[in-house]
Amino acid sequence: MTIRLYKSYTAATRNRALSSFAEITTNRPEKGLVKSYHRKKGRNNRGIITIRHRGGGHKKQYRMIDFKRNKRNIVGLVNSIEYDPNRNARIALIHYIDGEKRYILHPNNLNVGDTILSGKGIALDIGNALPLNEIPLGASVHNIELIPNRGGQIVRSAGTSAKIIAKQENFVTVRLPSKEIRLIHKECLLLLEN
Repeated sequence: MTIRLYKSYTAATRNRALSSFAEITTNRPEKGLVKSYHRKKGRNNRGIITIRHRGGGHKKQYRMIDFKRNKRNIVGLVNSIEYDPNRNARIALIHYIDGEKRYILHPNNLNVGDTILSGKGIALDIGNALPLNEIPLGASVHNIELIPNRGGQIVRSAGTSAKIIAKQENFVTVRLPSKEIRLIHKECLLLLEN
């Protein structure tokens, strides 16, 4: 995801930085993977505004993201890279060979046409989901589970990645983007960044 910087011709453009949207390949979401997204807009159960200045904005649909990556050892093909209005990271539409479609968080350098896998004993490629104990020290990872089979909960924002520092019997030491050092169980899945 590239960032477009503006020259400071006016006070409004002095520190302006916007996303370039160059990597996006389609502008319509997959119909079966979206659902309606109701926002309360500051209203209570009777429809009366109880909190001011919360209304407006463009309508959004929520994209169902696969944080669990529980399709083990089934090859998936990256079909498109899309914009998600609900998060600052891009999402990738995956077509699995059994016919199912899912959205995942888009890692850097994952392109349309690439294949991904998840499970134990698979290759160390970008976009693959592996248990923590199979990833070498110093690797950059994102979308990390805190409890096995619960789904990715931390390091999910755009441009963030964690580093694997050390391995012990049942736990792996990970340095998060906030510089916090954390022990995570070795069976937790995560996505390889680069």
